[in-house]
Order: sequence, then C-alpha cells, then structure tokens
Amino acid sequence: MLKTMNQKVSIFLIVLAVGYLYAAYNLKKYPYVPVDADAVPKVLGYLLIGLAVILFFDKSSETEEDKEKRNVPKKEIPIMLGVGVLIFLYIFLLEILGFIVTSALFIFGCSLFLGYRKHITNVLVSIIVPGVLYVTFTYLLNIILPQGILPF
Repeated sequence: MLKTMNQKVSIFLIVLAVGYLYAAYNLKKYPYVPVDADAVPKVLGYLLIGLAVILFFDKSSETEEDKEKRNVPKKEIPIMLGVGVLIFLYIFLLEILGFIVTSALFIFGCSLFLGYRKHITNVLVSIIVPGVLYVTFTYLLNIILPQGILPF
C-alpha cells in the first residue's frame, strides 16, 4: 500500500494534523473577540491535511540522490537536538515570560546557536519581529497573546 517515502510521510502528517486539529478545537474560547485564538491553528491544521493528501498522490519517483539526501550526518544531530531544546524552552516559557520576551530570546538564542554572528542585526530582528507580530495579533486581529512580565 505505502510504496514511496512520500506516501509514508503523508500518512504521518495526516495523523499529526488530525491530532493538532483535535487540540485546536479544544482551545479555550474568548468572549468578545472577532477572531478567536483557535482560528489560525484550525486553518494550519486543514492546510496540513490538504498538502499531505497532495503529497500522498504525488507521482514523482525518488532517485538514489534523493535517498542520500535523507541521511543526516552524525555531526548535525547535536545541533538538531539543541534546536529542539530551544523550542521546548520557548514553549515552556511562553506563558511565564510572555510572547515578546520569549520570542525575542528564542530568535536571538537560536540564531546565535546556529552560528549567526552579527549581533546588532540579531538583536534588532529579535526585538522588532516579535513586537510587530504582537501588535498585529493583539491590536489589529484582536487575538490575545501571552503578555507575561510586560505590562501591556
């Protein structure tokens, strides 16, 4: 039944998307907001299912070169684990420190960990991107993001 790697990956992604949608439908509802916090996760979940279905029926064949690209060198495994730890810390600290602080720390720390050394640019991006996202979601879309330790 599952002949290609694309089909195997697509089944995994569909199962993942169904679990994700289940969690999205169980998010807390906020009164008096035009776009609730579950809107974006639901759209992303259905988008993932649609793209996974397209991937399942993709007829492109996999070459030996494509199979070789899937092999991860052993020296890159600690880097992937490090980014995984940073993502876990981001999730853990999001409610405690708030969206802006946690996102700024994550962007700066992850960029630094992955070898980006232009610190001024990194600091600017780490502050501006979460700030713009927070203003967009909170004031334009009326979607509540965790404020954490900041007073706004």
